[in-house]
Amino acid sequence: MMKTNRLFILLAGLILVWSCKDGFIDDITAVSPGADLTAPQISVAYPTEGTKIKVNENITSINIDFQASDDIELGTVTIKVDDEVIASFNEFKDYRVLKTQYLYESLTTGVHVLSITAVDLEGKSTTKLVNFEKEPAYIPKYEGEVFYMPFDGSFIELVSVTNATVVGTPGFSTNSIAGTNSYAGAANSYLQFPLAGLELEDEFTVAFWYKVNTTPDRAGILSVGPPGINTRTSGFRLFREGGANPLKSNIGLGTEESWNDGGAISTTEWVFVSMVAGSGSHGIYVNGNLLRAQSAYTGALSWANTALLTIGSGAPNFIEWNHLSDNSQIDELRIFNKKLTQEEVQFVMQTSAQEPYEPMYEGEVFYMPFENDLYNDRISETAATVVGSPSFGIGKEGDAYEGAADSYLTFPIADLGLEDEFSISFWYKANITPDRAGILTVGPPGINTRTSGFRLFRESGAGVLKSNVGMGTGDQWNDGGAISATDWVFITMVVGEGAHGIYVNGALLRAETIFTGSVSWADCEFLSIGSGAPRFTEWGHLSDNSLIDEIRIFNRKLSQAEIQDMMND
Repeated sequence: MMKTNRLFILLAGLILVWSCKDGFIDDITAVSPGADLTAPQISVAYPTEGTKIKVNENITSINIDFQASDDIELGTVTIKVDDEVIASFNEFKDYRVLKTQYLYESLTTGVHVLSITAVDLEGKSTTKLVNFEKEPAYIPKYEGEVFYMPFDGSFIELVSVTNATVVGTPGFSTNSIAGTNSYAGAANSYLQFPLAGLELEDEFTVAFWYKVNTTPDRAGILSVGPPGINTRTSGFRLFREGGANPLKSNIGLGTEESWNDGGAISTTEWVFVSMVAGSGSHGIYVNGNLLRAQSAYTGALSWANTALLTIGSGAPNFIEWNHLSDNSQIDELRIFNKKLTQEEVQFVMQTSAQEPYEPMYEGEVFYMPFENDLYNDRISETAATVVGSPSFGIGKEGDAYEGAADSYLTFPIADLGLEDEFSISFWYKANITPDRAGILTVGPPGINTRTSGFRLFRESGAGVLKSNVGMGTGDQWNDGGAISATDWVFITMVVGEGAHGIYVNGALLRAETIFTGSVSWADCEFLSIGSGAPRFTEWGHLSDNSLIDEIRIFNRKLSQAEIQDMMND
């Protein structure tokens, strides 16, 4: 029986071998690789050109995802970040293709250049460059801002990306002014944060949103002091007594101290509290108004022997008179190394309660909606400078800019990144008195110097809307056309690809004007809104009494389809 089985297995094996030889499996045939004709090719899936990485950490990691290939065989592949070699490959499973992700763990905040170079066996090479950026988690929104703690689920200070030290069990409330959470105090609980790095000297401001819990009826809110119980010769103390009546402050002057008795605040609503000190006086603003006249002092603020800011209590150094933990809510806490004016306090109050604006359209670098009585760009949260007395009128959506005689806004253009292409869009309702005016203008110093920047203006009532672009040694005009003198119209000025023109309600007023060379921004510093002044005042292109709403600026030339989509939005 065993012999029979062996013969059967042998016969089956012979049949299998004969079947393979008979064509069921092809013979392997050598193929010549051919001539090495081309340099390697590289494609990068991540990061792509212009990628912006935004995380809380100062140093983070990034997965560099790419593929390098060659028509014959790869020799080496090298990865660099900012000219530093971070990885190199010379052995490949597939000798023609390297498809991989490389984890780089030391990416710092700033602008970076990724460089990947592939070299084949004959020495032909290709380099792929990708510009990308790791942004800080938070970029200060206001001049002099050195500290920002939003309390959105963590006790991280976002300017320095530093965690506060937690004492006790403070928590978070979902009842907040902005973001997702606010600080919620608890008994025997507070935060501490190092003062080093804040560069506080003889001027400072603390500003925050505050919702009182009147139990306990007195508490420390923010305090900085030297070691010792109730030593008040340096630092500052902001606290409340009698529920929410009054709110008081104290500053140390080295050998003396100065008090401000403040006043009452709401016990039911969120209020915006700002303590300002410097230039020989200090006081407390609530909702943008002084509670009591500022207290005068002589000498200078002292920070001697102070190391920590306490948030949510007077402890550990200001506990006399029961200024202990505060069970109230605190949101959007900021510290400035300057004394804010009342106007600046009001601006911070109005803008800090807004949710951050994320650009809606590709290339959008500026957005001014004129809401909440603010002339601020929502992308940078920078306020325009007001000249004269413009005001607010009924807009296409909400409020709008309303011009007045000898009045306009100016806004710095340095950070807008405008080059040879740009677009500007806005809603416009003409006031034909005066019958000619500048609407939006950028120019170099000098009256009517048009060799750089641009000018968008109107003449003959609403009879002609025109534009002009500076080209370095000369300028180019587009004579546009008429617009409605009674209705809102959507205006877009586009420049780039060797031409510029004006769209009204999504249609060109006149064929685009062709130009040679490039747009120049030489010596241009600011955009004027609502006038040709101060740089384009010839021919009567002065202030415009018209309504302007929803201004957007783009660092690229929009297509007609994009303009129409935006208008319909």
